[in-house]
Amino acid sequence: MVPIGPGGGAALRLLAGVANAGAVVEVGTGTGVSSLWLLRGMRPDGVLTSVDREAEHQRLARTPLTEAGIASNRFRLISGSALEVLPRLADGGYDLVFVDADKRDYPLFVEEAVRLLRPGGVLAFDNALWHDRVADPARRDEDTVAVREIGRSLLEDDRFVPALLPVGDGLLVAQLRT
Repeated sequence: MVPIGPGGGAALRLLAGVANAGAVVEVGTGTGVSSLWLLRGMRPDGVLTSVDREAEHQRLARTPLTEAGIASNRFRLISGSALEVLPRLADGGYDLVFVDADKRDYPLFVEEAVRLLRPGGVLAFDNALWHDRVADPARRDEDTVAVREIGRSLLEDDRFVPALLPVGDGLLVAQLRT
């Protein structure tokens, strides 16, 4: 588990700010680094919902959030499989969905994001360059192929306006058309 770097984090903070995000879903809590970046860009009354299948990740993330002075009513940490938790979240209730989870599930997260996001909301995937493997056609492992395919599918999906930001390990962002 490698946390998002400063470049990717700053881009997330910017995206949350530009979206005037009051409600954000994060898939893959990790150690809470991306949670902090997102919360720092969100509205002061905004709430982050972060889902991770590892309860230990949730426990680890709570410490830096608390130490940073983030009020406990500004974040919800939910342990469980994102593909089981996300369907229980409100349709059209979110401004931004950030995914840093199992690469092979990325296509499923796109469909969940379409349902979760308000029109004009933003979807973002970390590791869009996948350690420079995505650009190498000789790389055919499942994770690399999945990341490559999500980039291609978002480019071809008329519901989104996508862009690849070359920060950190790559941030694939896409705005849901209104």
